[in-house]
Amino acid sequence: MVKQITIISGKGGSGKTTLTAAFTALAKNLVIVDADVDAADMHLLLHPQIRSSENFHGLNVAQKNDDICTDCGLCYDNCRYSSFDSDNTLHLEKCEGCAVCELVCPVGAIKMVQRVAGESYVSDTRFGKMVHAKMHPGEEATGKLVALVREKARKIAEKEENDLIIIDGPPGTGCTVIASITGVDLVLIVIEPTLSGIHDAKRMIEVARHFQVPTVACINKYDINEENTADIIEFCKAEGIGVIGKLAYDETATRAMMDEKTVVEFSVGQLAADIKDIWKKLEKELVIS
Repeated sequence: MVKQITIISGKGGSGKTTLTAAFTALAKNLVIVDADVDAADMHLLLHPQIRSSENFHGLNVAQKNDDICTDCGLCYDNCRYSSFDSDNTLHLEKCEGCAVCELVCPVGAIKMVQRVAGESYVSDTRFGKMVHAKMHPGEEATGKLVALVREKARKIAEKEENDLIIIDGPPGTGCTVIASITGVDLVLIVIEPTLSGIHDAKRMIEVARHFQVPTVACINKYDINEENTADIIEFCKAEGIGVIGKLAYDETATRAMMDEKTVVEFSVGQLAADIKDIWKKLEKELVIS
């Protein structure tokens, strides 16, 4: 059985991807997933070589045939998203795919068609196969795209007999996060010791608990506010969430990023050692070697 772990955080910039990338360097026989499809950045550290790509179709949108349109105005009258002007001109950027215009058009001048909303990729990296994606700006159905890349990764892992799938999840608690954690074996929440970090941690724990996913936490930059760090540890203890590590603020992470390497490749210092220790504990939680 392939084990799956998702790393999430309450907001962007918390160090989630830096930590996840380091885990991919430490793990063996794995498939990597970048599920942060709205702002994918794992490729900056792993330099994937794309082997295959596939268009992703999100919501269907309206397509109007002006040659048979009778300018009856029913599309304009019935579209609640103002996708049509009073002269019945269609503005695709406003279309929400509800298909009311297709339903009311008496001559069949409007049809709903698929629109390319992004792309998904299967790539090779120095640590193993990577499945990732890119959502076009302003498009929706990101949860559907996250589910797609996860399913691709699962099939690759089963075919190639991989032991582990590591998922770099999106920030927050929205539908993309739900799509990235459902059905996984373990969630790691990366928390910063700020008031918003504590608030976000509470919300993420609630989401993970709702979907009955085992959860652990680590605190990044714990030394920027040790009072808040203590509060987070107490809160996690009360909630039955294990805090498996603390990482101090360290400019090594930034220097490694600038060198386009993971922390554990770039350095043998304290930050790298602490990340390795967290990974050993995660392996025990996942029961992998």
